[in-house]
Amino acid sequence: MTEDTDHYIPIECGLHSKYELAIMHKTKSTLQWLDSNNTKQTETVIPVDIFVNNKQEYLKVTTAANRTLKIRLDKIVRLQPI
Repeated sequence: MTEDTDHYIPIECGLHSKYELAIMHKTKSTLQWLDSNNTKQTETVIPVDIFVNNKQEYLKVTTAANRTLKIRLDKIVRLQPI
């Protein structure tokens, strides 16, 4: 899980809906996000779930290497269907 101590910034409803649709359709996608060092990361993923932890929302994904990642929604740069 991405552990960040900085303030969570809620995302737009339309973007949240986009993530929910990707989960519903199990859309294989390219995910780009900023890690805890603010370094851009990129993985091919399938979105699995959205959940809340400590008042912060996360996207749970499975990578092409079958790893599970949990990315804070406000750290996602782009989720692009393949």
